[in-house]
Amino acid sequence: MRSRNIPGIKVPSITTVGHHPMRKLSPAVRLLLLLVIGLIPLTGCSKRDDTWERIEQSGVLRVGIDPTYPPFALADDAGLRGIDVDFAQALAEELGLEAQFTYFGYDGLYDALTTGQVDVLISALVILPEKTKDIAYSIPYFDAGLVLIAPASGSPVARIDDLNGKILAVELGSIGHVTALELQRNKGRFEIRTYGGVSEALAAVGAGEAHAALVDSISGRLYLREMKSQGDLSLAIVGNPVTSEPFAIATRIDDRILKAKLNEAISRLIAAGKLTTIIEHHLD
Repeated sequence: MRSRNIPGIKVPSITTVGHHPMRKLSPAVRLLLLLVIGLIPLTGCSKRDDTWERIEQSGVLRVGIDPTYPPFALADDAGLRGIDVDFAQALAEELGLEAQFTYFGYDGLYDALTTGQVDVLISALVILPEKTKDIAYSIPYFDAGLVLIAPASGSPVARIDDLNGKILAVELGSIGHVTALELQRNKGRFEIRTYGGVSEALAAVGAGEAHAALVDSISGRLYLREMKSQGDLSLAIVGNPVTSEPFAIATRIDDRILKAKLNEAISRLIAAGKLTTIIEHHLD
């Protein structure tokens, strides 16, 4: 066992044989010590949840964000913009607050939250189970899971179960590629063709080289948006999402009132169609 003595400081020893040190103290002092010792664990276990009270009094919701991940957040000469920016502002307005953004790299986001530099993280964060010891997540506000994209009309593929005997395009080494291999083993026979990127995989579908592509919803929707801007509506997302990858707001684990307020506000934004409008503005 490592010594508790500090070099250069002489620590007096306490002899415990024959007489307990506490017995040398007066009854009044012993009682005071016992009361103090008894209160120590109580103060450690009863941390006050006052974050929401502070936020409400200040009128400001401090938001940590990584401004290098468009279309969710991008900061340049034109300012800060993106889905997360508009969402945070709408959320703050719903709570009667003003959103105040502080920029961090992705690797610094969680440290900024746990050290109290910000109140929440709104930065395209996937829910990570390994973080939930110190972090609590809101209800999801976006799903970045995989989707099928196929010709908008006349396609033989309308859902995953239609892939038998067909050709599926994927980006080499992507989550879509890994998922396609799993589907191939479990769902039946279809050919997988790999491409260097999402754009190449979707272009292959448009050229008739593949019947459908399995891509993440963000990249897929941005590609379709670009096609739409050129008057091309030949491809579309078909069927239900193949996988789910929800994005959520991160809060500190002890900020239970804040988390409840956020969830209520997110639910109201969803019910009013405001969240859908924000997402469609940037993706569709």
